[in-house]
Amino acid sequence: MLKEPEAKAVDGAREAALWRAKGDALHAAGDARAGGAAHMRALAASTRDPSLMAAAAALSSNDIPNAERLLKQHLKRAPTDIGAMRMLAELAVRIGRLGDAGALLDRALELAPAFEPARFARALVLSRRSRLTEALEETDRLLAIAPDNFAYRNLRASVLVRLGGFDEAREIYESVLQQRPNEPKIWMSLGHVLKTSGRTPQGIEAYRKSLQLRPELGESWWSLANLKTFRFTDADISAMHAGLDTPGVDDEDLLHLHFALGKAYEDRAEYKRSFDHYKQGNALQRARVEYDPAEVGAEVEHLRQLLTREFFEARRGQGSTAPDPIFILGLPRAGSTLLEQILASHPLVEGTMELPDIDMISRRIGVKSGEGYPAGLASLSADALRAMGDEYIERTRVQRRLGRPFFIDKMPNNWLHTGFIHLILPNAKIIDARRHPMACCFSAWKQHFARGQNFSFDLAEIGRYYRDYVALMDHIDAVAPGRVVRVIHERLVASPEAEIRRLLAALGLSFAESCLEFHKNERAVRTPSSEQVRRPISNEGIDQWRNYEPWLGPLVAELSPVIDSWERA
Repeated sequence: MLKEPEAKAVDGAREAALWRAKGDALHAAGDARAGGAAHMRALAASTRDPSLMAAAAALSSNDIPNAERLLKQHLKRAPTDIGAMRMLAELAVRIGRLGDAGALLDRALELAPAFEPARFARALVLSRRSRLTEALEETDRLLAIAPDNFAYRNLRASVLVRLGGFDEAREIYESVLQQRPNEPKIWMSLGHVLKTSGRTPQGIEAYRKSLQLRPELGESWWSLANLKTFRFTDADISAMHAGLDTPGVDDEDLLHLHFALGKAYEDRAEYKRSFDHYKQGNALQRARVEYDPAEVGAEVEHLRQLLTREFFEARRGQGSTAPDPIFILGLPRAGSTLLEQILASHPLVEGTMELPDIDMISRRIGVKSGEGYPAGLASLSADALRAMGDEYIERTRVQRRLGRPFFIDKMPNNWLHTGFIHLILPNAKIIDARRHPMACCFSAWKQHFARGQNFSFDLAEIGRYYRDYVALMDHIDAVAPGRVVRVIHERLVASPEAEIRRLLAALGLSFAESCLEFHKNERAVRTPSSEQVRRPISNEGIDQWRNYEPWLGPLVAELSPVIDSWERA
């Protein structure tokens, strides 16, 4: 005989199954509203389903393989269980399968539109996939139901920041803090918005407030360090060391604290201590990401084999005719933000942000045929190339607020897609922001990137990545000469006006005095160089890497070939 808890669990599973069957029947009969209500009743009953309870326990302990097995077995028996769909979607998010998560949540909401946790999860997934307009629409729906919900408001604010809606985001954070003033991460988010908007003193105050509430909050310490112009006090450094020793401090806080201490000791010219903290922060982050440098090398070699003069010549005149985009690509920390700020100070050019759209469009290429990318480029018809170029223009329209004829896409990783950009947008301009190999790689290594730059946490790996980048750009220069405009950061710093005039001429833009006074431009800047580009050009930091040269052996070893060619150029 079953014990009472076991009997209740079995009864709950049976009840859930009955409500699901009713919901399925109502949907089949065309009564979606009643069907959705039945599925919500099934959801309530399923909290006592033993198989789902076991899956939830596995998910809670991060036993991903067991949780996935249990959930898939359950959904095979009960394919319309919306609770199991949401749990499997959560699992998919954890392991980076955002497309699978989105499909599961779409199906759950199709069956039960009132399933709020699934709608919130869908908004989060859309945000992670950079489908920001859709994510914002989902937050509208959620806030119409629960206008004071803390999580919904915060998500809306974070999406607005990425869409450039800084004023509304700031208002949301300030409103939340009026009701919940002791939330350190909301103070930190407010600091991010204020800093990005150019209100640096107020941003510092917000970061300081977050640290009063939670002294070991590593991201706030790193955010202060990331201002570049900020200097830590002795008390700050002591507080950060205390944060490292706080019982139970997690790796996220630890790595941010190490990066912040690296910057603190760098500013004090204590370079060995600085290097040790940068090294520890990078090691912690490298352990958290999946990255295989051989994959980048193989992709570059494939592109070099595929993208020949003949390949481009056969597709001359294809793609979208739009002349609007100006792509700035290369490695992070190569001076791309400075270039963007200069160009965005031209009356015909609008600065946007690091747009993910080229990479997202490229991922679809060759999926159906199984060829993959970049092999699938060879199979694209003229119509497909034009459609992809037009899609890029349409997708990025939401980021353009000033109505200027040209706009900047500053995603550095687009260097891998230079050939693809040329194929789908032959009238777009492409700028390669180039900096001395050692200076560029070291600067990226000591800059903690939250996501998207997994090559940057190991000195040897970042050196190899730089070599792959140079190899591909050299190849593009050879097969499509003159297609890419190269700007050498050191030359720009040494002769700003001459280099700016040369760049504008290469882009077909008339000279504008405002480009020389780029530091007066009050536009929002969302990269680590935001404070630096609000000052006139300086040679500060050009050779900063030399202070660390005794410990950069792995980087030197990888970069030797390109350093030699750089110095001969």
